[in-house]
Amino acid sequence: MTEKILQKFNIDAFQKKLIEWFQDNKRDLPWRHDQDPYKVWVSEIMLQQTQVDTVIPYFQRFIAKYPSLYDLAYADEQEVLKMWEGLGYYSRVRNLQNAVREVVDEYGGEVPDDPKKLGKLKGVGPYTKGAILSIAFDQPQPAVDGNVMRVLSRVLKIEDDIAQPKVKKQFEGYAEALISHDDPSSFNQGLMELGALVCTPKEPMCMFCPVQEHCLAFQEGLEENLPVKSKAKKQKKIHYTVLLIRNGKNECLIEKRPDNGLLANMWQFPMVPVDEIGRDHMANWFQMEYGIDVELSAKKGDLKHVFTHIIWQLEVVEARTKSDQAEDERLCFVSRDELDDYPFPVSHQKMMQYL
Repeated sequence: MTEKILQKFNIDAFQKKLIEWFQDNKRDLPWRHDQDPYKVWVSEIMLQQTQVDTVIPYFQRFIAKYPSLYDLAYADEQEVLKMWEGLGYYSRVRNLQNAVREVVDEYGGEVPDDPKKLGKLKGVGPYTKGAILSIAFDQPQPAVDGNVMRVLSRVLKIEDDIAQPKVKKQFEGYAEALISHDDPSSFNQGLMELGALVCTPKEPMCMFCPVQEHCLAFQEGLEENLPVKSKAKKQKKIHYTVLLIRNGKNECLIEKRPDNGLLANMWQFPMVPVDEIGRDHMANWFQMEYGIDVELSAKKGDLKHVFTHIIWQLEVVEARTKSDQAEDERLCFVSRDELDDYPFPVSHQKMMQYL
């Protein structure tokens, strides 16, 4: 199928135009200043689901704190989560740190340039593997993300549903057939840059496209109809009441989330699942769950936080307790100033305005 689509496609001319355009127009991004595989790796993990402008200051702070792979491997996980605070998708950084530790233990601190070894590391999927191998090691390995699928679906006029896993596999085949073996780094980054700056999801700027003459969708006026992507399932809404609990010392009660799952090992203000227990039984539920008596008071506000598969509807309520100690190992009392030492997800950072 790949051969049939590419039969009449001028691959050499496409590569040349794309690479020349990238060399002339590439953004000055901090992870492009060298080909250090560790920095490439960190940047690619940060850029998953996150805008470039958001990532730049995080990347600079992160590399300043952990300039080498060893620095990250030996760092305290809570400290690392704190450095990632606000970027979201926290499993990314936990997987990154675990994988970096494996590189230290198994490969003497050298990021492996072997596709099989690299692909087995925690959190290194096909895209991240291809990006590291092509950008850091100049290997002609495809790196296919949403940007690249959008560009190639238009250039090659592919009308298959990109939400289907088998279709993504097909795109990896197209990218592998198209990639420059002379400069795979510039080719892959060129596709990514083109998708970010020109071949955008809505209203692509075809007049500025360096590969317009090769674009089959443009020739037929179909560029705005591609890629084809079926809608994801509707997100499930879950309602919580979040309790801002303070004791007689004006300390705040905070809770550490479980080691696994959503926002693992982050800290939060205690959350009561009101859909399950009802609003009238929150204090009783809290006493049964944590062994602390609380007295609810004023509602402070409402917040909504959207994850990939679920939406949290959060009602924020003040509460008091006479307890000064938390027996439950998930909980601890901290002063307002000490809150800054703990990694909180964005939704709970927003609640600090109410303290």
